[in-house]
Amino acid sequence: MKRLIVFAFLVFSLTSCDVLQQVASEIDPVGLPVPTSNPLTESEVISGLKDALRVSTDTAVSGLSALNGFFGDAALKILLPPDAKIITDNLDNPVLKAVGISQKVDDVILRMNRSAEEAAKKATPIFVDAIRNMSIADAFGILKGSDTAATHYFRVSTYNALYQQFKPIITQHLDKDIVGSISTNEAWNTLTTAYNRAARLSSSLTPVNTQLDDYVTKKAIHGVFVKVAEQEAQIRKDPVARVTDILKRVFGS
Repeated sequence: MKRLIVFAFLVFSLTSCDVLQQVASEIDPVGLPVPTSNPLTESEVISGLKDALRVSTDTAVSGLSALNGFFGDAALKILLPPDAKIITDNLDNPVLKAVGISQKVDDVILRMNRSAEEAAKKATPIFVDAIRNMSIADAFGILKGSDTAATHYFRVSTYNALYQQFKPIITQHLDKDIVGSISTNEAWNTLTTAYNRAARLSSSLTPVNTQLDDYVTKKAIHGVFVKVAEQEAQIRKDPVARVTDILKRVFGS
């Protein structure tokens, strides 16, 4: 009887039909409130976000470290450094044609991308360390953030450390023979030396000087972050992409 009185009181005191339906849905047949969901715990949020980052980085690294991971991706393919644009803009220059500059450009572009693909294989442990250091406050902030909030946090908080870790790997692979017996750095030096020699013979051309390992390192890190962001957004929006129970629990909420 008391339960009927309580329910009747709610019916007459609530004027909104939506509110009434919500209350009714939270009362079981005998009139007792029932929980609509179990609240997420701090440990679940942190575990879920770390899983999301792990899945995102694993997928990104796997794709980019495969053959043509960079070279075959139009959006991420590493082209010549900006200050070398003068070379590609003057491929028809008779002096540059004479030294076979076009083929040298193609060789350097291919080898830069092969170097980035090889270096990407070393990225996973770096991301694992960064994920491990995420705080509780960071985790909850990311959960409530944009589709790429975790990736943004990752980039801002670890970019410098990632650069320090990536650059030696990139440099090592740029010095490594990738095609034939020629390394990327050797191909780049051959290209720029040939170009700069020709540039001295033309008043319209200026020399090119670029730290190739610095340039490729930044491009490689950028490419990884682009792919991580894509994967994070997919996990947030697409239930099929939530491949673990904790991902379903956290992002499904």
